[in-house]
Amino acid sequence: MNGINHLVLAGHDLGAMRRTYEAMGFKISPPGQHPFGTGNTIIQLHGNYLELLAVTVPEAIVEHRPGVFSFSAFNRDYLSRHEGFSMVVLDSRNAGADRKNWAARGLPQYEAFEFSRPAKLASGEDVTVGFSLAFTSNSAAPWLGLFACQHYNASFYQQPENQEHSNGARTVSEVWVSGEGALGLRDYFEIVTGTHGTHPGDGRVVFSTATGDIVLSSAEAFRAAFGHPPSNMQDGPHLAGYTIAVSNLDALRHIDGTRVGEKLVVDPSHTFGTCLAFAEQR
Repeated sequence: MNGINHLVLAGHDLGAMRRTYEAMGFKISPPGQHPFGTGNTIIQLHGNYLELLAVTVPEAIVEHRPGVFSFSAFNRDYLSRHEGFSMVVLDSRNAGADRKNWAARGLPQYEAFEFSRPAKLASGEDVTVGFSLAFTSNSAAPWLGLFACQHYNASFYQQPENQEHSNGARTVSEVWVSGEGALGLRDYFEIVTGTHGTHPGDGRVVFSTATGDIVLSSAEAFRAAFGHPPSNMQDGPHLAGYTIAVSNLDALRHIDGTRVGEKLVVDPSHTFGTCLAFAEQR
């Protein structure tokens, strides 16, 4: 089973994103720079994390080529349309095996991709983090980015000093995919996650992974859960929102949000085009 490893949240101004998430009570790591033109900031949670991302060196963007999926070109092109939740990244113990398995199941196949970059520990010590990535895609959801990530220094993303957030954030508990055709992605997500979806009968299909649920939903079901319509209906099935489990919603009194059922939802206009919800961890 491939659980949720991290979310890629794309915006035009990485500094503005850092300030916004820090003001919401997240502890943010120092900014990092990829060798292929994108810069990021990591928010470490328990079992998964958030990646705030922007194009920082446009001239270094690597273009797509036949058989090659470019992370940086995808996010640049995504940002030419709008800001938002561009990619969901699945956890992988063996990215090469995932790539072969997905291809054997009929999914588009792309070259394996490996890279490393410098980073800093919470102590200030310089380290190198490395990754092996397996990309795939679905022509029915061209703006829903998805890949599997195998970390070679996974402990870097689980530093206790960086997991203590003043808002009580614990983990990504839900990722929501919505828009016209979202429910039709059930077979695709069964392949990429390695688990079967359940259908509660209310416009949702839910994939319960080891590190959070992936929810395919109708637009109506999404609005019922978040109090807002999916942000980018023009994209077709897309990553429309996510939920962070927190220890206590009382710690979020400083956040300008709206209660929707058991969730506290931040207006997507305040979070760079993505519905962000907080819910108490059960």
